[in-house]
Amino acid sequence: MKILITGGTGFIGTDLCHSLIAHNHQLTVLSRRPDQVASLCGETVLAITNLNQLQNTDHFDAIINLAGEGIADSRWTAQRKAVLQDSRIKITEQLTLYIARAETKPEVLISGSAIGFYGNRGDTELHEKSSSVNDFAHKLCKQWENAASKVKYDSVRLCILRTGLVVGRNGGFLKSMLLPFKLGLGGRIGNGKQWMSWIHKNDLIAIIELLLNSPTLQGVFNGTSPNPVTNANFSRCLAKTLHRPAWLPVPAFVLKLLLGEMSELLLGGQKVLPKKLAQQKFKFKFPTLDEALQDVL
Repeated sequence: MKILITGGTGFIGTDLCHSLIAHNHQLTVLSRRPDQVASLCGETVLAITNLNQLQNTDHFDAIINLAGEGIADSRWTAQRKAVLQDSRIKITEQLTLYIARAETKPEVLISGSAIGFYGNRGDTELHEKSSSVNDFAHKLCKQWENAASKVKYDSVRLCILRTGLVVGRNGGFLKSMLLPFKLGLGGRIGNGKQWMSWIHKNDLIAIIELLLNSPTLQGVFNGTSPNPVTNANFSRCLAKTLHRPAWLPVPAFVLKLLLGEMSELLLGGQKVLPKKLAQQKFKFKFPTLDEALQDVL
């Protein structure tokens, strides 16, 4: 296939590119860092910096949209919120405009989203049709998904992937957690009862490839392991994998003072289950957190 990818130089995108190249796909990556695309994604990957570089006659069999600034990278000021929205929604809208003018439409658009769509839902088990809580993370994901849903062509499958916390080497949410845990200073956050719905990066890439190659699949899919854990259990498992104690909890009020509204990401949670993937009998290579952390660390 000829595939256009946004976010191809990111934490998930680089490994996805290498996997797709290994399966003989031809890739074009939209990136603000075109000079790094070949080294990060593969020497055969073409780089573009703007979708306006594409002609109406350019054709891709598939588009994978992974663009988006890290939601937990810095405090949610009004300016940061605008960056988070623009990096997701504007690029998605631009993709739908390209699809509209393309003489030959892609067969599938796989567009990213996140389990933040559901908001903080306590112990409620959530699947793709579950309701949501109307906080900032939900609004952001809802706008993101609505932008992708502007693709209204019978010939274009739309798959929206609501991704959980991605466990992988050299990045992701684990990157900021490792140092304190390695020093023996890790512990639960708040009361530790909030759910963390996670997924190993290799399983997430396998899900994207399943959606890419399955002509009958469309709609929303939860990209999470079938075994979510509470924050307290996650902390214990991480400390055990690193052979360290987990005795220093982070009080909720400290996070609220330091992070403001963004503390919702750490103090709230979602117990998300990949119901539609289970219906497809998708087999996770790393179904449990212990297996995932052992592989990564």
